[in-house]
Amino acid sequence: MYSENFTESIKLVEAAREKNTSFEPERMTAQQKEDLLKAFHPDYREDQFEELKIGPNKGDKVPFELAATLQAHSRIKDKEIDLSDPDYDVDVLVIGGGGAGSSAAIEAHELGADVMIVTKLRIGDANTMMAEGGIQAADKENDSPAIHFVDAFGGGHFAAKRELLSKLVCDAPDAILWLSELGVEFDKDENGRMITTHGGGTSRKRMHAAKDYSGAEIMRTLRDEVLNRQIPVVDFTSAIELILDEDGKAAGAVLLNMETEEILVAKAKTVVIATGGAGRMHYQGFPTSNHYGATADGLVLGYRAGAKLLYAETLQYHPTGAAYPEQIFGALVTEKVRSLGAKLVNAKGEVFMHPLETRDVSAASIIRECNERGNGVETGNGLGVWLDTPMIEKIGGEGTIEKRIPAMMRMFAKYGIDIRKEPIIVYPTLHYQNGGLDIDADCMTTNVENLFVAGEAVGGIHGKNRLMGNSLLDIIVFGRSAGKNAAKKSKTTTVGKLTLSHVDSFEKEILSAKIDTEEVSPKLLPDYTNKR
Repeated sequence: MYSENFTESIKLVEAAREKNTSFEPERMTAQQKEDLLKAFHPDYREDQFEELKIGPNKGDKVPFELAATLQAHSRIKDKEIDLSDPDYDVDVLVIGGGGAGSSAAIEAHELGADVMIVTKLRIGDANTMMAEGGIQAADKENDSPAIHFVDAFGGGHFAAKRELLSKLVCDAPDAILWLSELGVEFDKDENGRMITTHGGGTSRKRMHAAKDYSGAEIMRTLRDEVLNRQIPVVDFTSAIELILDEDGKAAGAVLLNMETEEILVAKAKTVVIATGGAGRMHYQGFPTSNHYGATADGLVLGYRAGAKLLYAETLQYHPTGAAYPEQIFGALVTEKVRSLGAKLVNAKGEVFMHPLETRDVSAASIIRECNERGNGVETGNGLGVWLDTPMIEKIGGEGTIEKRIPAMMRMFAKYGIDIRKEPIIVYPTLHYQNGGLDIDADCMTTNVENLFVAGEAVGGIHGKNRLMGNSLLDIIVFGRSAGKNAAKKSKTTTVGKLTLSHVDSFEKEILSAKIDTEEVSPKLLPDYTNKR
């Protein structure tokens, strides 16, 4: 099934496998990493960014695609929206039905709040469901939240908001316990002790997993809990604009039924944005590992209402997206493959980097190998490098792949590739939105009262790069916290007169800045129609 060039390159990989399996490449120095990132990481391509002309982050640089959607017209422009008779009236409105939104709804409900989830697709249609490798927590004897903090702080280029990262690592052990008690089946040894592994940038084995479908297992459990509690879930309905009250506090949302296009109004004492990421914006033309609805909606909603963004110029390109076959182009190949022993190998059969460098460094290394050094493998749809998966069974013994990463084995087996015997080809894929809405430790935005945010729509938790396993962790830690704090705040909140005046003000800013655009936002769904 492979071309002649493929076959020749595979032979070189196989010939070097014995040597490469025991070969331990040196870690890069801090200076080498910095130089590499500046030269090859997409975040450093100045020609791919522009300054925002309006809004709370005016003057900040963001990707072209994000600037276009942040500075677009509202979907309710020139529409008459009747706010006097809301279709829904709740204490806590949760926008988003992934891991963060579900966690928030569960905890708000636990505190007695009248809570409702509104979600663009179905509950569980989220990046949470697609996460594979695991969730970090320092809960073993040789580890601590302090060590976890140091790993994550350094991995994020020392840019994380300390109070957010501290909360992440300190609440992590309890998050694992909470999930376990809800019914998440984490991998355990014969004594019932949770198995933990390394991830890129970790100095301790603290990755808890459910084989290689950790996110699906967590989302299944959270979804069941939401449904068992009979928390109302409004599926196939998007929030297209936040509603404020006359005092400028978040007080609900304008909703759009995705099937009938009916406009609805939800009034709430507090609002939680948990809309997830932005991979389907395809920044710089990259493929993505994200689910179909990941279009930065929460950033648009918050920004137009006056909430600030933090690190919106930083994205995470997962180093190992599937580059072949084309049917799964961009699909995630979990970092767990490398933590189990597989190494990245170029077309010449050479291991060219340590397998567990941080994701940004790994991605930049692969891009350099393909573009500058000319050592990429031609797939017919671009370039990639080998991820030598048969190494795993040489190290861990026969059956390790089927036991530890069965979903990965099945994904490639559909296309005739047995990853136990053949290496696979990978290239960086757009994976995670490092930046997002700026929040305090209570999960409320820094300048819009009663607007809470959790999950991938938050900026600052991870700094400018995220370590593997800290995303599934942040949706639980900050989802739970947002739900609790939103519920508590709702008990002391009296909602004033509802208004959409901020939408009109934003339209005036667009005119004043002479922004020539026909775009409307939030984007809601990607457009893959062929255009000239």
